[in-house]
Amino acid sequence: QGLSVGGEYGASATYLSEMAGKTHRGFWSSFQYVTLIMGQLLALAMLLLLQRTLTPAELESWGWRIPFIVGAALAVVAVAMRRGLEESSAFEKDRASRPPQSAAATARGLMAHPRAVLTVVGLTAGGTVAFYTFTTYAQKFLVNTAGFSKSDATYINAVSLLVYMMLQPLVGALSDRIGRRPVLTAFGVLGTLGTIPLLTALEGARTIPQALTLLILALVAVSGYTAINAVVKAELFPTSIRALGVGFPYAVAVSVFGGTAEYFALWFKNMGHERWFYWYVTGCILASLVVYATMPETRDNTLMDE
Repeated sequence: QGLSVGGEYGASATYLSEMAGKTHRGFWSSFQYVTLIMGQLLALAMLLLLQRTLTPAELESWGWRIPFIVGAALAVVAVAMRRGLEESSAFEKDRASRPPQSAAATARGLMAHPRAVLTVVGLTAGGTVAFYTFTTYAQKFLVNTAGFSKSDATYINAVSLLVYMMLQPLVGALSDRIGRRPVLTAFGVLGTLGTIPLLTALEGARTIPQALTLLILALVAVSGYTAINAVVKAELFPTSIRALGVGFPYAVAVSVFGGTAEYFALWFKNMGHERWFYWYVTGCILASLVVYATMPETRDNTLMDE
């Protein structure tokens, strides 16, 4: 499932980055996470709607199928939209330059860019752990650890996600002005220094404003990764291999690090050492910070314009 989502991620990140143009590439590519977060909010809204209109027995018997039906209908809409999309000029130029029967993207072709592949894995590891910790796992954390009711935790999660969604274009535009690496580095430094004290404070939060403020502060920092990670990865690869180069190593990193974040959090909690998870998140972000500090500035040194 993670690899499947990764395939979609690579294609959409590549398309947005290629269609955006050089001057505002960070701004326009940030809308990938705007729509991703919007999807989380819509899913949350559907959950609340079903919980308020159906009885628990109805929800358990047949109501749980409704979100799957909606998702299937949206997939049909997405396929119809794709059929009407124009290809980017970068792709058209690359296709015209290749022999007619040549394969554009293969695993062997991807291995010709080992540094870029490892960079994608490295810069994704800490970011995806932070993203899953402060979005999907945060709601469970507020209930299981901080002691909030499920309804209050849902409200806090929804409001923080709404603010988080609106931050993405602002951070993307900032990266167009000052570069990608300073924005990623800011996330790495804030995440490394702030994760443990912030999660500790969130653990002791007892009012909605307290918890909401802390969660928004965390997501402001995480925006330094999510708003621009798509464009940074796209800028690392030439056109012929870009979608695979962005999507595959990203999918592997998300499966290994992001997909297991909640599992590790609950595992440490069941062991009676929940704060070990705080250190785990910090360690992952620190490892990515090393990548951010040593990688090239992709805004100015990019393969997208070749």
